[in-house]
Amino acid sequence: MAKIAFLGMGAMGSRMARTLMDAGHDLIVWNRTPERCAPLVEAGATQADTPRDAAAQAEFTISMLRDTEVSREVWCDPETGAFAGLPEEAIAIESSTITPEGAAELASYATAQQRRFLEAPVSGTLPQAENGVLVYFLGGEAETAGRVHDVLDPLAKAQHHVGTWGMGARMKLATNAMLGVQVAAWAEIIPMLERGGMDIDLALEALSSTPIWTQNAPYITGTMERSDFTPQFPVDLISKDFRYAIAEGGDARMPMTEAAKRLFARASEAGHGAENMTGVVQVNRD
Repeated sequence: MAKIAFLGMGAMGSRMARTLMDAGHDLIVWNRTPERCAPLVEAGATQADTPRDAAAQAEFTISMLRDTEVSREVWCDPETGAFAGLPEEAIAIESSTITPEGAAELASYATAQQRRFLEAPVSGTLPQAENGVLVYFLGGEAETAGRVHDVLDPLAKAQHHVGTWGMGARMKLATNAMLGVQVAAWAEIIPMLERGGMDIDLALEALSSTPIWTQNAPYITGTMERSDFTPQFPVDLISKDFRYAIAEGGDARMPMTEAAKRLFARASEAGHGAENMTGVVQVNRD
């Protein structure tokens, strides 16, 4: 079992950290708001005052943070950043959804300090984090990806080494852009069926037998039909990922993603930003 520092106790990070603890790993946890660490500390984790202090005690340091800017600060701050405390043989693992440029910047910073760095964004939300069935996109050196395999295994349904630094971020943005476009499409179709007087249960049962029914369609359509927008992947977070994806691909070349981004922006403006991504259906129901 490994000694792991986990940075970021948000909805995903806290669940990922708990899954690692349940697998027997020794956890050091840190969060900008310290009280968010309390449940894990009560379960046996050690709480650190800074990312630097957390990393200094660990063989592997994993972060799950909000965006590129926060990630840069948590890793690179010269006084409190995790890189400042990372032991020589330790491995830094960035699981946040950040830009490819941000991932490459972190890799360059680590390389300059002769430290190992791997980007490891994930596909999956809260249930997948709790049940250890996340899909990892690993970017960096193949040897480093091999060394983290057993550490990430309790969290992973699959681990894909997709290339050098930045490629993991590109894969994550591609995944989330595709997911968001599907959610936006269903957010049009469900209200269209409702306005036409359809029995939605019958309509979805019929659609489920056609080739358009994807693996995540039951979840997307089910939460829209029930108006259950308990946050798992909030509107505001996927909106951030749209911005990153379009900056990477170019708005003129990604018109469907751009259109979906506008829908999610409207949902945020209407007060639905903290709700689950499927809450965008409310914009088209108004």
